[in-house]
Formats: sequence, structure tokens, C-alpha cells
Amino acid sequence: MIKAEKLSYSFPQKDLYNKISFTLEDDVHCAFIGTNGTGKSTLVDMILHPDNYLYDGRLIVDVPGRIGYVSQFYSLDEEKEVTVFDYLSEEFVRLQNEINTICDEMATADELDELMERYQNVMDQFQAIDGDFYESNIRKQLKIANLKDYENHLLTNLSGGEFKLIQVIREMMISPKFIIMDEPDVFLDFEHLNALKNLINSHKGTLLVITHNRYLLNHCFNKILHLENAELQEFDGTYVDYNFALLEMKIEQQELAAADMEEIERNRKIVERLRNEATKVDSATKGRSLKARVSLLERLEARKTKSPFVDIKHPQIELHTSVKSSDDVQGDVSGQTDTDVTISEERTEQNHEKVILEVENYSVTFDRQIMEEVTFSMEAGGKVAIVGPNGTGKTTILRDIYKNNNPAIKLAPDLKIAYLSQMHGEVFNEKETVLKNFEDAGFETEAEIVRYLKTYGFEEELVYNKVENLSGGEKNLLQLAKISRMDADFLLLDEPTSHLDTYSQLALEQAIEKYEGAVLMVSHDFYTVANCMDYVLFVEEKKLRKMSIRKFRKMIYADHFDKNYLELEQKKKELENRISFALQAGKFEEAGKYCDDLEQIINQM
Repeated sequence: MIKAEKLSYSFPQKDLYNKISFTLEDDVHCAFIGTNGTGKSTLVDMILHPDNYLYDGRLIVDVPGRIGYVSQFYSLDEEKEVTVFDYLSEEFVRLQNEINTICDEMATADELDELMERYQNVMDQFQAIDGDFYESNIRKQLKIANLKDYENHLLTNLSGGEFKLIQVIREMMISPKFIIMDEPDVFLDFEHLNALKNLINSHKGTLLVITHNRYLLNHCFNKILHLENAELQEFDGTYVDYNFALLEMKIEQQELAAADMEEIERNRKIVERLRNEATKVDSATKGRSLKARVSLLERLEARKTKSPFVDIKHPQIELHTSVKSSDDVQGDVSGQTDTDVTISEERTEQNHEKVILEVENYSVTFDRQIMEEVTFSMEAGGKVAIVGPNGTGKTTILRDIYKNNNPAIKLAPDLKIAYLSQMHGEVFNEKETVLKNFEDAGFETEAEIVRYLKTYGFEEELVYNKVENLSGGEKNLLQLAKISRMDADFLLLDEPTSHLDTYSQLALEQAIEKYEGAVLMVSHDFYTVANCMDYVLFVEEKKLRKMSIRKFRKMIYADHFDKNYLELEQKKKELENRISFALQAGKFEEAGKYCDDLEQIINQM
């Protein structure tokens, strides 16, 4: 259906693809992955609109009917007061009306050939999307998405997550052969994410889905396209199997790279010795030996083992706070008495017991009551997630805490707060360059900004781009880079993992775990919530109910996973960490043994 052969494409300042090749056959469900900013959305747009691009190589798009597309961003016409059922029926009704119009024209027409051709063409379109059974098919799809009672609801009354699922259903019905989805999971709550998983798995046609969502990746796809460092890897199999194959390749590549470096270092020493001898003795023989050895060294360095899928950029996210960490306290104890150390430890403990936020009888009302008399408090250093369905006021309470102008909310005095927003325009001037947006971040020179942003994965050419031209994941990383410069005591994070690639998600989780300040996070990413939060405030009946992470895990995994999945996932993560540590220490044989154990775990998943 789709075939690329040695496809190359570049922006003025960046090579996106370097002779990449892949094939998408009938009925595969393919996940399209890669770090933020690698050009996934551009490649999708190239498939949808190939005539808009000047590229090298071949791109063959041979798809019967229209190509369906679900954007990562959704827009709903507020004037469109139609029901869910009518919205999903629009294309079928349009074709039915066209068929009826042609039939009416046939009754009075003298020349039927052209009308018969039009009639057959429209009938082919109608039958290609199973038009005779569209009403029952709509109800079937709504049931799969757990929206069976929604057919008479107005579109304008749906939450963002509900409307996203309706969009997916619509494209699956009117474009059954081939659909592209660009991060369809962004901002979906747990129930809607599970519904999206069911829709993907029940679809009979070909799907190409850009996603960083670990739940969907682990449960929905039988083919992987991985775009990294301008090159593409094609893998027939599940994401779990692909990750394991990538890890095996990493062990092999790093072992070969270590051997290469050992040989290079040995030859460097020989070159150095020959140079020293050549300066002492004027000898043509020694000069030729030196030249030959330098040439060999250059060849070794040029062909040393490297792989774009092993050398994947990982952002170095660090969240700083003005609160003095326990590590800093330990670092300052030289020259102190035992009593001084005890007092320092007590002061650190007291700091973490300090209440920094009190919410009492907080309520939110839009067209209906969303939150009612919500009461909770937070201590310094606490890590708390607000979790619940779409449209229940989670973002609103986070914004109200940040604005600090609601009498139901009290913040500790002199508390330094930083806010990560779903709406990037609230934080950045998107019409300005990345560089311009960091001029107030405490840097003395432009070079300092460039060096700093490089640690977050932004190459120099991106620093001079306008923020509006960045991908969603890059914009989120940019917010995190700005936040880390603020030395805030309290972070308010609204869907911080949205759009982030899996490597950035893991880096953020590690940064949150190390952060000494307090975090209040709205998130639908249950991996991040379960991995680095102290407890959850769960939205239930317009209130926030405190829930332990253990109970949260139990609730989520009971709804979404097989009985032993949580235990197997934890063992898998532990083995992956052990392999990582073994590779860092150069213990390749040990890493290989752990890899054998990991394969057994994966086979059980």
C-alpha cells in the first residue's frame, strides 16, 4: 500500500531522512516511533500530500479510496449542533443522497451512459465503506469504544477525550483501508485510552500510528517503524519484541565498539612512539612507518562501530530547587560536631513536614458543577498526582493554584512556583525564537543558552527556530528546560509527558524522583504516576479522594492488564536496569546473561 525506497529529505538546516526504505502492507497495525523532532509528522504529511515535497528516492502511495487521518490536535465547530450518530453518519448520508439524486435524474434523462457511470462510481464508494450496514456498524463501534449510550449526545457536550474517540471511529468507518493517526492518545484519560486500544485492535484495515504511549505500544501493534538520526529501522513484530532486539543489538554494538576503541588506543600509542622517534632521528624508514600507522589509525576511527539506533539522544532533565537537599546537608558537615549534624538532619525533616498548600472547600462550575467543596493539603517535598476522567476540572484547579487568586487556596509565603501548561502559548511567545524565549532565564551569553539547551536534545539549529515550528514533544521539553532554571520549590505540571518520546518520559520520571521540591501533577500517564508519585488525589463524585500508589496500581492494573502483568513488568524493568549498569561498567558477558533472563520474562508477557 505504501512503499518508500531510498527516500531522502532535508530542511534548510537539518537532514530528516537519509535514504530510508520501508513497506506498509495490507492490514498491518504499525507503530511509528522515534525521539521528538526526528520528522515523524513530516513523513506522515509527505504520505498524505506527496506533491507538496521535493525529495530524493521513491515514495509509492497506492491506497484504494481515501486515506484517513486523525490529527494529534482536534478542533470542533462550536456552531455544529449535531448528535454523535449524525456526525458519524454524515458521509454515508451524503453518498445515499447522491445515489437518490442520480436515480431521480435517470427517470427523466434521455442519455443514461454518463449517469450510469456516476451511479456506479458512487455505489462503489458506498459499498467500499459497508454503507448498507452503516447504522449497525456505528453502534458496534460505539460499543467497542465504551460509548454505546452516546449516540444521541450533542458533539458540543463531549469532553476532549470523548470527541477524540469519535474522530477515530469516524475515520475507521469512512477510510477502512488505510488510516494514519498522529498521537491519538494525547490527553486521553485511562478509560478513553483503553477504549482507543480496543478500537485499534478491532480494526481490520492498515493503521500507521505515531505514538509514545507505552500502554498502546505494548498492546496494539504487529509492526514497528523506528526513525532515529535520519535513518529508519523496520521491524515485523511487537514493540516488546523490538525493544528486546534493540537491547541485544546494543550489547553487541557496545562490545564491538569497546574492542574497536581498544585497538584504536593501541595504535594511538604506536603513533605517538613513532612520532617521538622520528623527531629524534632523521630516518626515511621511520617517516614511512609513521605515515602508514597514521593512515591505519584514521581508517580504524572512520569505521569504528556505531549505530543510529544505539546512539539515541536522551535529554538530561534536571529539576532544581532552592530547597537544600539532604545530599547538600551531608556535603556541608565537615568541621561540624555530631550535635550540629543532628540539628541539620532535623531541620531537613522539618522542612519536608512544612505545609505549603492548603485547599479548603474549593469548587468549580462551568455549565455544570465539576468540583464541589474539595479539601486537601500538601507538604514540602511531596509528590502528588491528580488523576481522573477528562473534563473533571483537574487543569482548572492547577491553574487556580498557580494564579493564587482564589480564597479557597492558601500557599505558603515566599513559595517559588513553576508551572508547565498543556497550552504552550501560556508559557512561551511562540512567534519568537527558542533563543529569544530564554533571554530571561539567567544566562549571560547566547553561547551559554545554546550549550544548556543541547543537554535537553536541542541542536544549535533548533535554537534559532521559532517555537511555533517545534513539535509538541519539543515544546514540552522546552518548558521543562525553562522550569529547571527557576529553582522553584513547587512544580505544577499539567500533563508533562504528553507528546514526549519514551526516552524523555523516563528522563522526566528520574528527574522528578531526584527533585527535592514538591510536585503537583495532572497526568493520565499511569506509568509516570505509579513510578514517581507518593500518592494520588483521585477525582470521584466531584471530590478528590486520597489514594495510595499501591491501591492506584491495583485499580489501574485490574482494569487494563492481565493478572500477572504488573509483576512481570516490574521484573522486566529491574533486568533492563541491571543490563544498563553492566554495559556502563563494560561487563558485556554479564549483560548478556541478564538479557537471557529478560527474554524469559518477555515470553511470559
